[in-house]
Amino acid sequence: MTLKEQVYSVLVVSSSDSFNNAIKPLLPESKLNPVHILGSISAAKQTVLARFYDFVLINAPLPDDPGTRFAIDVCSEKGAVALLFVKNELYDEITDKVTQHGVYTLAKPTSKQMVLQAFSWMASTRERLRNLEKKTLSIEEKMAEIRLVNRAKWLLIDVLKMTEPNAHRYIEKQAMDRCVSRREIAESIIHTYGR
Repeated sequence: MTLKEQVYSVLVVSSSDSFNNAIKPLLPESKLNPVHILGSISAAKQTVLARFYDFVLINAPLPDDPGTRFAIDVCSEKGAVALLFVKNELYDEITDKVTQHGVYTLAKPTSKQMVLQAFSWMASTRERLRNLEKKTLSIEEKMAEIRLVNRAKWLLIDVLKMTEPNAHRYIEKQAMDRCVSRREIAESIIHTYGR
């Protein structure tokens, strides 16, 4: 799937009707779907506990919270990409605080072109994160397989009195002979000899 075909989920956190009305036309359903708009940080915190969003847009400050900590948290803990809209006079100060956590900032007022450009940056960042998540998952799966194979080897050593190299060769050969993964052979050994 190309970047142009990708669809991203969006959470907008804003208590300003004028901001919400201005941002809605910039969120085309073909690229950004679903789009949920909430009026407070506390409602947003509860929502992100139940559902993942690719993009989180925060029109700061909100009545119950400035929004900077929430932006940092969704980037750090949830893997989302956050865009914080801040007052022009606070832009430098807030940008210094949040940039190191991966939060994008735009000074208000802003232009349609800047918002669209920010969405492009956010999409690029989300795709990079998605690729890192896949690599991490792949490494975790490999580590789980290694642990399983090692457990099976120790069972062969303990129960059948094989040496470690012989147990290793046995698992490798069984996997090749049966045209299955080492994981499947290890699971079979654990099922047969496990206690």
